[in-house]
Amino acid sequence: MRTAYLLAVSLFFYFKTSGVFVVLLLFTICSDYYWGGKINKNTSDSKRKLFLTISVILNLTLLCYFKYAYFFVESYNQIADGHLKFFNHFAQFSNTFFSTGFSVDKLLLPVGVSFFTFQSLSYTIDLYRNKIKPVDSIFDYGFFVCFFPHLVAGPIVKAHDFVHQIYQPYRLTKFEFGMAAFWIINGFCKKIVADYLAVNFIDRVFDSPTYYSGVEMIFGIFGYSLQIYMDFSGYTDMAIGLALILGYRLKTNFNSPYKATSTSEFWKRWHISLSSWLQEYLYIPLGGNKKGTMGSYIAISILALFMVLLSGKLWLLLVLMLTALLLLILAYFFPKIKNSFTTNINLMVTMLLGGLWHGSSWLFLIWGGLNGLGLIIHKQWKKISPFKNADHLGYKIACVLITLTFISFTRIFFRSSSLQIVDTIFYRIGNHLGLDLIFKVIYGYRAVFALIAIGYLIHWIPERHKVIYRNWFACQSYYAMGAMIIFTVFMMYQLMSGEMQPFIYFQF
Repeated sequence: MRTAYLLAVSLFFYFKTSGVFVVLLLFTICSDYYWGGKINKNTSDSKRKLFLTISVILNLTLLCYFKYAYFFVESYNQIADGHLKFFNHFAQFSNTFFSTGFSVDKLLLPVGVSFFTFQSLSYTIDLYRNKIKPVDSIFDYGFFVCFFPHLVAGPIVKAHDFVHQIYQPYRLTKFEFGMAAFWIINGFCKKIVADYLAVNFIDRVFDSPTYYSGVEMIFGIFGYSLQIYMDFSGYTDMAIGLALILGYRLKTNFNSPYKATSTSEFWKRWHISLSSWLQEYLYIPLGGNKKGTMGSYIAISILALFMVLLSGKLWLLLVLMLTALLLLILAYFFPKIKNSFTTNINLMVTMLLGGLWHGSSWLFLIWGGLNGLGLIIHKQWKKISPFKNADHLGYKIACVLITLTFISFTRIFFRSSSLQIVDTIFYRIGNHLGLDLIFKVIYGYRAVFALIAIGYLIHWIPERHKVIYRNWFACQSYYAMGAMIIFTVFMMYQLMSGEMQPFIYFQF
């Protein structure tokens, strides 16, 4: 009964956020439930693999249509000097049967399509790998896919982490209720602060960089790192807390990522549900750190196609093919470096595909590539670093700051709306730094910079101390918790901007 009720609530929630796109969600649920049943009932590995392949193709086709179809049409017209016009078949279907009035020459992205597609894929893949038992009914499966706390912006829930919870009796201790309340109010506070930083400084800097000095750009870059963390982790904190109140345990999605001392550690702490999903369902099947597989070559081919389409230059395809040939020759004549080469390729492919998961843009592709390069460089540096056994505080602080700086500057590509904006930002930093204005800038935006400083300081509090005050809150009486929540909401209301900004990751 609880599952059916929460399924109805979740579908209603998605309908209110996405309207007729709930049809796509229902299609995904019905399709993967059917193919999952086929996988479970068959003992023939070839048939199981066939059904899994159909499930994967259907899911990725749906995802790629809504995220990349318009991009493919525009790229074809650019490369072949064609005159294809994009036609949105789903919009026509919606207009015909639901009288929605969508434009058929534009493409609207369903909220959370990347998240629920990955969640649904994990079910059929886990069934194929015999990691889970099938759900009892389509209602149970529908609930797994569209459970509303994590539906539109994560965390991405894997089937083997969640499905078994559907059949467990409801339990919630007073301490767990306190922790749930803490995560909800913690996420709420993060979202309010993120909005304040965005509206009062960061959006202005990135939208009109020509009006700001290099110093202001640098403050904006580090401010954006804090903003996107507070915005995204704020949502997942609230999702985790709400799910816990309803009796379900979602895994942590962020683990103080700006404490990371390397890019490798950062990606183990940031958007953990996506990183672990990519590792489990993409990186390891590609061969991981051992070998290349057919999947590696398919993924590389897809990336090459995207690069050619993004550039609009056919000659780039020849360059990529010659580069691939050169690398294969080197791997053949130098077998000792083959494993290292393959591992690095798999890492880079995974990060580039992670970039494309966010959207079809050179900006996302470059962002993913830079992070892949950071992972590869760190991996090689560990082998030769004279400091690999260093354990003193000064060295760790330096590593944290270097990692934060690298991650923050890669986000210039993630946040900017065009490569021209990126070029302007770097130009302002390189040619109009304005160090003589630094104190005026700090004074002029003192409230914003104070919040940024406080945000980072709280973030860097050792985890053992955070556990203490979380547990202290959860152990208070209901009246005390209620009073603290009311006081916190009142204080946050003073920071609240006139118009709440949508969560950043709703667009993915």
